[in-house]
Amino acid sequence: MVTVGPVSGAVLCLGAAVWLHTGGARGARRGRALFTGGAATESATIEPASAVRWPFGRPWSGLGPEWLCLPAAVALALLGGSPIPLPAGLAAVPLVRRRLRARARAKERDLRTDGVIALCAAVAAELRAGCQPVQALRFAARSTGALGAGEAAVLAAARFGGDVPDALRRAADADGADGLAGLAACWQVAVDGGAGLAAGLDRLEAALRDRREQRERLRAELSGAWATVVLLALLPLAALAMGAALGARPLHVLLHTPAGWGCLLLGGALEAAGLWWARRIVEAGEEP
Repeated sequence: MVTVGPVSGAVLCLGAAVWLHTGGARGARRGRALFTGGAATESATIEPASAVRWPFGRPWSGLGPEWLCLPAAVALALLGGSPIPLPAGLAAVPLVRRRLRARARAKERDLRTDGVIALCAAVAAELRAGCQPVQALRFAARSTGALGAGEAAVLAAARFGGDVPDALRRAADADGADGLAGLAACWQVAVDGGAGLAAGLDRLEAALRDRREQRERLRAELSGAWATVVLLALLPLAALAMGAALGARPLHVLLHTPAGWGCLLLGGALEAAGLWWARRIVEAGEEP
């Protein structure tokens, strides 16, 4: 008779949960399409003929890098002979996902800022080439894509004689697109007061570039501090590896003794608090 230990049983349960979250999603969609008559819904999920055919669906479709916490937790559970790392790995998945999404949003914000700078430069260049402001804005917006979701509203206002500055201000609400508020001010001053729009856009572009370069310099200066924080955060893992190399069995102490459980909880709390506080300091220092 085959016996299953607690750690192996926990690993099997974890694998079943991951399969239900990923591979079972395709079967659920097929079931909904079958019982609701949604043929179009099912047809949208048909894979190309060159795709790999998995027996239970594609097991890793839709998974991000944050799910690598689960194999690491399984490895620790098998090495330590305890199921304690498994719930810790599951709890780490949403935290890592949140951090990765924050980094993705920061990257999108930087790209949107660069797009606004390129938009100002393109509009100024088109104006000097003899184009009308409306035509210059339409061409620059379509070539740079800096307006994002507000492009349709801005182009409609420019084409049909609407309030272009107001549409630009609404588009400036997007994260990283605050430079569009400056473009709206330049446009309004040029229309109401007759000032040169190209000259104002040149000054606006220079100011936005200076702010972006200042932020990049701050990030470069703070990268050393953040590397030091990460190195200090990894020191406990190095200590565990050294203890295991010396035969002290640190994982057994941490996962199988009350004193080890207390040290694990206290150390994890201090580690999380230190990383959170260091990230707050670094993010506050990145703002120009």
